[in-house]
Amino acid sequence: MKPVNRLYTAAQVRELDRLAIEEHGIPGYELMNRAGHAAFDRLRARWPEARALTIVCGGGNNGGDGYVIARLAKDAGLAVQLIALKAPDELAGDAARAARDWLDSGGRIEPPDERLRGDVIVDALLGTGLDRPVEGDWLRMIERINDAAVPVLAIDIPSGLSADTGCIMGGCIRATVTVSFIGNKRGLWTAQAANVCGERCLEGLDTPDEIHQAVQSDAHLITGDWVAACLPPRRPDTHKGDLGHLLVLGGNRGMLGAAVLAGQAGLRTGSGLVSLATRKAHAALAVLAQPELMSHGVEHLSTLDSLLDRADVLALGPGLGQSRWSDAIWQRALQAGKPLVVDADALNLLASRTERSENWVLTPHPGEAARLLAMTVDEVQADRFAAVRRLASQYQAVVVLKGQGSLVSSADGQVALCPLGNPAMATAGMGDVLTGMVASLMGQGHEAFDAARLAVWLHARAGDLAAREQRQILASVLLDRLADVLPS
Repeated sequence: MKPVNRLYTAAQVRELDRLAIEEHGIPGYELMNRAGHAAFDRLRARWPEARALTIVCGGGNNGGDGYVIARLAKDAGLAVQLIALKAPDELAGDAARAARDWLDSGGRIEPPDERLRGDVIVDALLGTGLDRPVEGDWLRMIERINDAAVPVLAIDIPSGLSADTGCIMGGCIRATVTVSFIGNKRGLWTAQAANVCGERCLEGLDTPDEIHQAVQSDAHLITGDWVAACLPPRRPDTHKGDLGHLLVLGGNRGMLGAAVLAGQAGLRTGSGLVSLATRKAHAALAVLAQPELMSHGVEHLSTLDSLLDRADVLALGPGLGQSRWSDAIWQRALQAGKPLVVDADALNLLASRTERSENWVLTPHPGEAARLLAMTVDEVQADRFAAVRRLASQYQAVVVLKGQGSLVSSADGQVALCPLGNPAMATAGMGDVLTGMVASLMGQGHEAFDAARLAVWLHARAGDLAAREQRQILASVLLDRLADVLPS
């Protein structure tokens, strides 16, 4: 896996820095200068018309990067206002040296209460080591920067964002561009990060690949290249029997649409056959909505057993409800021993039971995850990586924790993150479509972890295409865009 696709904790990135310095002989101040040059080049490319910069520096290496950028900008003829929340004599190591070089070049340091005058503001306040909520002068400066109504370049991470969880720690810079160094911080990609990071860029600083081989990352970004490699062209002699028979179980009274959407998603994603087990009164209606669905009314378990026997993979939960009928369907599906995707009300039923399955995928949103883990939604969102891993371990399942920066965890704790998706997808039925997609890909022969990763990325990519034209995307509209993201 390419280093750019790996996601690291703050501690792991510090280890990458240490290896580059101690094992490969790159001086720390050289790395700081490389970071400053990379960030300044990004700034000039993004805002070539800028003639004045405000650079706000804190302590540590993040502040040191800011001093380097200030010196480069001054040498390039830009007007530079540098505001420091820590005096140079309070700094240590490479950051202290960067501050001295700035002062030796004729640069000045202004107090925090000065008016922010730059065309662009550089946020070099707080780095990845933040471990408590921002307060006092630091919080006031963040608020002033956010109120300035000018573009902001965040150095390594927007100040106030947790590098590990993506949660805002009391207050946070709203960046236009975030330029990060050496390794991708996982907190830049999930939870609240999308609200504050803006465009995200990674600069490797010409560090050797060996440092990434030495630091084992247990999380990664899902990429389009990987998706394309997993979905090669079909063989010319392919027939529908090769592509799996998906059975969707759901569509209780008043909720047929959810089951139909899951079935349609299975068809669009490539299943050879898709059946629907629903209430008897709904069976004919489902076929009117999608004639390619084989819809069956199930009021007795004896009817369901033959459908389960013929299926290769099950999608359990869309529109299932929590009635006696729902409970009976749920229990029989888990007993069937087939590959299984569990969503919606099937997850709510699971939360109060001890039954387990094998080769299954759970696809909770944060509320459902909270019920499964017996915790609050806020606790789930406070560390989405920990929550998805705990679910995967607890249920020995592949788990998709939906939301901004959706996470997919294997039972052994490997986590994949989808960098796509948008708020236009916050609408009913999106989860039903995803369920059908995951199940379809499992039925086509993909392992559960791969099927979940593929489906999450394709689902989000289709949503991003649709969002170019619409503020709110209906689930049925996203279905129509699957043809644009699935390889031919």
